[in-house]
Amino acid sequence: MKKAFAFSVVVVLLATMLAACGGTPETIIQTVEVEKTIVETVSGTPETIVQTVEVEKTIVETVEVPAEVGDRTVVEFWTTDNEEERVNTYESVAAAYMAEHPEIDLRIVPIEEAGVTQRIATALAANRPPDIIRMGVERVAAFAADEILDEDAAMTVIEDLGLDDFRAGPLQMVTNPANGKYSAIPFDGWIQALWYRSDIFDQEGLEAPVTWDSINAACDTLPGVDNLLYALTLGTDPGQNYGHQVFEQVAISNNAWPFDEAGNVTMNTPEMVAALQFYTDLQRCAMPGPQYWRGGREAYELDQAGMLFYSTYIMDDLVEGSGLEGGGNVQIAVDDLAAKTGFAPMMEGPNGAASYGQLVTLAIPVGADPEALDVVKWFLTGQNYQDVLALAPFGKVPVLKSAVDGWKDLSPFFANYSPETLDQIANGYESMQRWLFRPDYDTTERAVVGDIEGRLLIPQVLSNIALEGNMTPETAAQWLQEQVEAILAERQ
Repeated sequence: MKKAFAFSVVVVLLATMLAACGGTPETIIQTVEVEKTIVETVSGTPETIVQTVEVEKTIVETVEVPAEVGDRTVVEFWTTDNEEERVNTYESVAAAYMAEHPEIDLRIVPIEEAGVTQRIATALAANRPPDIIRMGVERVAAFAADEILDEDAAMTVIEDLGLDDFRAGPLQMVTNPANGKYSAIPFDGWIQALWYRSDIFDQEGLEAPVTWDSINAACDTLPGVDNLLYALTLGTDPGQNYGHQVFEQVAISNNAWPFDEAGNVTMNTPEMVAALQFYTDLQRCAMPGPQYWRGGREAYELDQAGMLFYSTYIMDDLVEGSGLEGGGNVQIAVDDLAAKTGFAPMMEGPNGAASYGQLVTLAIPVGADPEALDVVKWFLTGQNYQDVLALAPFGKVPVLKSAVDGWKDLSPFFANYSPETLDQIANGYESMQRWLFRPDYDTTERAVVGDIEGRLLIPQVLSNIALEGNMTPETAAQWLQEQVEAILAERQ
């Protein structure tokens, strides 16, 4: 007779659960049925009996599971690219990194540029600094002087990415003159230039407006040519910073600086007086003031002025027309204006040469997780870097030579400009300077430079000389000397 005996059998399966960060093995209990055939003698007769019996069976299985957040290394990335669309892109690049590095929890934290200094101070006081900070280069020297930045980490990142791939100009701007190390990693930026009607310049036999002499020649020639009413629009509004930005490039091109190497205020030097003279003399061929960037942009697009001081952010506006204060866009009065526009980022004066712009950096604070170095390299590599640049291709010029070809394809508007113009933009970093970037200025001097700009001292004197006529370049320089000396005394 057949007898069936059913038993509950527990088979122990040992599974090794390997989390990305090194999780501990776990034991999983499963209930299964295992059949065993035996021969028994029942009532003297051998019978085959199938039994379900308990057996011991060990199975080692490797199962990969996601790391728990608590077991992952958190890397905090502060970014001043804080608009929603930009944050989304940073988070997308971060997600791609975490997919390849599940042991890392990379957190993108949007912050305000103006609040970087206060926020880092608060974080340091709480002993919770971020691992990466995206910020303007103007803060790098002060943070380095306060020993906030891990310069060895920055050096490692730059060397790993390829020292020769970086533009020399940005590297110079992040170099600590005290030790020769790089205090932060260059990331992107924009270039200011004198944009000009290359078709009319060619027609009139004018040289590109690079030197003071060639700018003066254009100033005296352009008004009245074709539809042009003025040569350019000059920043003369005392309440706008536009005049300061343009004048600073003029000043540096004549080797005029707020302080000398010894820290003395030098706002009344012959070089500064000459820069004030050159700049304000251009009002003779400029649109009546006071004016700032908006009037200059519209006059150029409306075929009223033949030159325009502006950053690379103008590039799409020269195709579609810039936005008007009351809504809508300027109707561009020149066919193919972008194609007829030249780009002159360099200005050469009697005692120097300079281009003006902004550099953005990625800084690694002291005490950051070592993984931060790999994250910075990730954001500066291949498509990841191109995705960031694509957020604003006109205002995010790559600092890596290898990224330039990809950057040129990031906007359909670039097709409206010659390859020579795009190359000039990409090369604009090589000579980019600002008063604030001068490497031998200490923290106090840089703070005073910020005060000069913040208090609109330069726009005030430009208006007083060019429009009001109640100052000369000499008296304006002396007034600036006194004002800056007073600010320095406040800061000391």
